[in-house]
Amino acid sequence: MQYDVIIVGGGSAGCVLAARLSEDPRRSVLLLEAGADYPTLDMLPEPLKYGHTRAAEAENSPHNWALRGTITPLQDAIHVAQGKVVGGSGAINGQVMLRGLLEDFEDWAAWGNDEWSYRKVLPYFKKMERDLDIQDDVHGTDGPIPILRRQQELWPPIQAAFHQAALALGFPADPDMNGPESGGIGAMPMNNPDGLRMSTALTHLNPARHRLNLTIRPNALTRRVLFEGTRAVGVEVESGGEVFTITGKEVVLSAGGLKSPHLLLLSGVGPAEELRQVGIPPVHHLPGVGKNLRNHPIASVSMRVKEGITLLPDNRGTRMGLRYTASGSSTRNDIMIMTNAVYSPLSGDVLPDRTIRFSCALELPVSAGELCLTSTDPHVQPHFDYRYLEDPWDRQRLREAVRLCLQLARQKAYADIIAERLAPTDQDLASDDALDTWLLKTIGTARHISGTCKMGPAADSMAVVDQYARVHGLTGLRVVDGSILPYVTRANTHATIIMAAERVAAWI
Repeated sequence: MQYDVIIVGGGSAGCVLAARLSEDPRRSVLLLEAGADYPTLDMLPEPLKYGHTRAAEAENSPHNWALRGTITPLQDAIHVAQGKVVGGSGAINGQVMLRGLLEDFEDWAAWGNDEWSYRKVLPYFKKMERDLDIQDDVHGTDGPIPILRRQQELWPPIQAAFHQAALALGFPADPDMNGPESGGIGAMPMNNPDGLRMSTALTHLNPARHRLNLTIRPNALTRRVLFEGTRAVGVEVESGGEVFTITGKEVVLSAGGLKSPHLLLLSGVGPAEELRQVGIPPVHHLPGVGKNLRNHPIASVSMRVKEGITLLPDNRGTRMGLRYTASGSSTRNDIMIMTNAVYSPLSGDVLPDRTIRFSCALELPVSAGELCLTSTDPHVQPHFDYRYLEDPWDRQRLREAVRLCLQLARQKAYADIIAERLAPTDQDLASDDALDTWLLKTIGTARHISGTCKMGPAADSMAVVDQYARVHGLTGLRVVDGSILPYVTRANTHATIIMAAERVAAWI
């Protein structure tokens, strides 16, 4: 059978595309996913169902790819969790549904993607949302994804103290972090009513499973895209120990910020000379594939709390965020600080050292990484390097953020909560150079991988897809996931990726 559309990757974008495209009964849709499928809520394992546990992110979990990536020259390769299950990374994530800023989308439009201005993407954010707290012209009220914010009287002590400390330092309250003028301190919008992690597998795909024109094939690893000349005509798939070919009129890669460029490279689409060096005949030279890897570096300031402070996991995952603009920065809200208890990645339990952590995320890093093949074997992960903090401006802004955390911790709101600072030490804080070294040794990362199949006009030599998500120079092939974001948003990327799938679905 030849399908009208083959979607590779059943993650946040792929589930949305499968649901929206199969609304047309004349269109046959195949969704391929390398991981498992749990067709009903009752069948979901607890680590996927409930958001207070991070067990699905663990290296030994069957529900993530457990990749290894380079982060800085002063650290060994780190574990990078990427969802390997129907629902994708949205089935294992922290449930933050924070939109990119208005300026993010205005920048995209200014770079030659006029269909992605804030005015044009806003209807698609609204289409996906069912905001349970705010009903106005910029929030959706009848979409499939429930969005809520924990009300102030229910904030855990460490989150309430964070809010009070930020206000004491003069930051404004931000009651709507998804509003166009967001800034300051506020409760983050979440997609976890009653503690349930509402991935797009639940919100979009499950209601569409009955459609006869929709086929969902789990445990199926896509090895490469097949071409006739420069037209994509299908995919090569491995499942149950067999390798076979599936043909389609259009192929959409929605395998994520690392796996989609990996598939393009395995298929002969990418920097031609790099492909030849690993033994892959180039089908089409696209130098931007795997380049421009963007993500959020995160510096963590740790504090030991006093006895008697409750640090039990919060089933609804209350999260507080402080958005602000770094000193001397021309890009608004380029830093975000969050706070949380330190949990065991296996169980969600609080570790016995009674630690809270201020997490400083650099929202608009200058430094960019890259991804490249090391093997023609699709089972061998590509090499990727975030190259965090290579740019002095990135280091300067994170130093400031770390020092702001120390100011927050000294505020009256934390007087009965914080016992002592654990990291960085006084020695780490002795000079800018010492703090830079500490940052390079300890910096962590978000899972907001973006930019590796950058969206942009053909005049941009590093663009991989046009603004309609079509791969430049090829026909019948699109990419729709976080990899096409030209630059990582000043927010968690999950909501923006879902919006992008809603947006592109209207064009296919």
